[in-house]
Amino acid sequence: MNQNSDFFKFESDFVDSLHCIPMIVRLKLDTCGIKLKLTHWNKFSQQERLILVKQPCQSNLEINNYRELLQNLVQKYTGEIAKNIEINPLPPWKNHLIIPNEVREKALEFNCQITSEQWFKLNDLQRFALIKLSRSKHENLNFLPALKEFKLI
Repeated sequence: MNQNSDFFKFESDFVDSLHCIPMIVRLKLDTCGIKLKLTHWNKFSQQERLILVKQPCQSNLEINNYRELLQNLVQKYTGEIAKNIEINPLPPWKNHLIIPNEVREKALEFNCQITSEQWFKLNDLQRFALIKLSRSKHENLNFLPALKEFKLI
């Protein structure tokens, strides 16, 4: 992820069209407790998707505003409300000290052993991406490119 971008290099195949939900938005979804379906995301206009990329979602007020914006967009296009998910008050990507087992195990598949120092140096979004990409139910084709992009391999 370069300084002028909200996207990782491994997301470059879809960022122009934003037909997939980028990691920055997925992090915000987990932060505000909304399960957004890809079918909902694809109903939003390009401008609305960009707003969701840029809209801050860190303080309690920002989180509430982001959740409200999302729910309004989903309702606008589908007549439904998006499913709420539990918000983890201590998400694993915020823990700079402990590398989740699924990340360690997935990295080992590529003969990569992430050190505690490397994990500590990653930012929250990078740790979030590795956690999401290491999940067995996730299509994790981008795990290796992420390892390379984050200079872990």
